[in-house]
Amino acid sequence: MNIQVSGKQISLSDALKERVSSHLNLIAGRYFENMLDADVTFSKARSFFTCDINVHAGQGLTLRGEGEAGDANGAFDDAAEHIARRLRRYRRRVHTLSRQSGRRNRPETARSYVLRQNEHPAESESLPEGDSPGPYATIIAEQQTDMPLLSVSDAVMRMDLADRQLLVFRNSASRQVNVIYRRDDGNIGWVDPSPG
Repeated sequence: MNIQVSGKQISLSDALKERVSSHLNLIAGRYFENMLDADVTFSKARSFFTCDINVHAGQGLTLRGEGEAGDANGAFDDAAEHIARRLRRYRRRVHTLSRQSGRRNRPETARSYVLRQNEHPAESESLPEGDSPGPYATIIAEQQTDMPLLSVSDAVMRMDLADRQLLVFRNSASRQVNVIYRRDDGNIGWVDPSPG
């Protein structure tokens, strides 16, 4: 597994990097047959350290954990515990997904755009055909994104493991594009355009 440990405007000791690598390899060995890579970033904000862990564990499966504490080791422990807690919740399904990752079909690709709010809506850049200029008409980023074929429960699991607020996927039951999202009240919302 490729583990990248870095610090934002702080230097990290070799002992901390070794501790992070060994702990993430332990988690990988427990839950996955083959984990691809992990990015661990430490930073310092005011009087505490933060740690952000992003793990790419297989085809379309991303895990994310954040932590903060008075020292870098404590921040890493907090972030790693967030990941471990989510993995314990979905233990069986993650094992099954890990074993099936080689046999799964490649996900569909879609385009993802980031729009910037225009101060002067009349000064908009070109948009995809059919879109009209509005207050968020300037495209500042465009990238390919995967749209996997999943059941609703698998989509909720992936959204939770990646600690995301929203996930767009193709529903394996209806073959329609669906959206799940985390509501302000903590529950999960589900948008399904299939006729009821």
